[in-house]
Amino acid sequence: MSVSSTSLTLSNGMKMPVLGLGTWKSKPGEVQAAVAHAIKSGYRHIDCAAVYGNEKEVGEGIKASGVDRNQLWITSKLWNTKHNPEDVEPACRETLADLGLDYIDLYLIHWPVAFERGDNKFPKNEDGTVRYDMDIHPTTTYLAMEKLVEKGLVKSLGLSNFNSEQVKDVMEKSTIKPVTNQVESHPYLNQSRLKAFCDDLKVPLTAYSPLGSPDRPWAKPDDPKLLDDPKLRAIADKYKKTTAQLILRWQVQRGVIVIPKSVTPSRIIENSEIFDFALTEDEMKELDGFECNGRVVVPMLNGEERDAGHPHYPFNIPF
Repeated sequence: MSVSSTSLTLSNGMKMPVLGLGTWKSKPGEVQAAVAHAIKSGYRHIDCAAVYGNEKEVGEGIKASGVDRNQLWITSKLWNTKHNPEDVEPACRETLADLGLDYIDLYLIHWPVAFERGDNKFPKNEDGTVRYDMDIHPTTTYLAMEKLVEKGLVKSLGLSNFNSEQVKDVMEKSTIKPVTNQVESHPYLNQSRLKAFCDDLKVPLTAYSPLGSPDRPWAKPDDPKLLDDPKLRAIADKYKKTTAQLILRWQVQRGVIVIPKSVTPSRIIENSEIFDFALTEDEMKELDGFECNGRVVVPMLNGEERDAGHPHYPFNIPF
């Protein structure tokens, strides 16, 4: 089984590759080569977002790969300042122009939290706090996104960082159902309750930061490092695999789509070599047991959760 042939059939019948290349934190000057290398090496799924500020380079990498567009799965995301229904289509068209594409396979709402409208991606008050839009409901934004599918700009819609109540609301009110919910997930935050909830609704999870985001800028020296965990390394050694390969295998084996980010050619290939072994039932359970609510991707400001006061902040309930 190869990286380019392994996919999950979604509720709308489309097949989404279970392994993709993440592009968050990929610096300008690096991401074009990384995307081109990944696609030439067999990847068929690239995960992008307007807020990453690198979609033009991602588009150049797609073009440089030489692989036909219809062989690829491209995901992008609507940013928090574009939640007003009138802003949804222009934002999507800007992403399409940056990527050099006629359509996106999957378009997600990046966060359920709306910021003040405008072109400043992080509008702030004088004290550094974010200027929010407290009135727009994320489901309202999602319903506006349905028109993108009707116009042929987007093939599928999805969610990102939505909790169970927010997913349920979208499912109840939408005509075009979301096909995935992209959330942080790794052995220290396995999202088992959210996964069970979403699986029941035929909304599989996509795991961002599946390796614990070791390169996150706010990591502290004493934070636990997932990839250095000796118990995980011991299981990986049994299969002559790296800890990263073990973790990615665990995710795809439990039906979760993964989008590890890398700009290192050897690492990009290494992350794809996860389809030539399988974990036992006991090993799957053992990896499930690493759960410790170890969320690492939380927007912070002055030591506090930045968006916790917003009515649609997703992490104020257990899952």
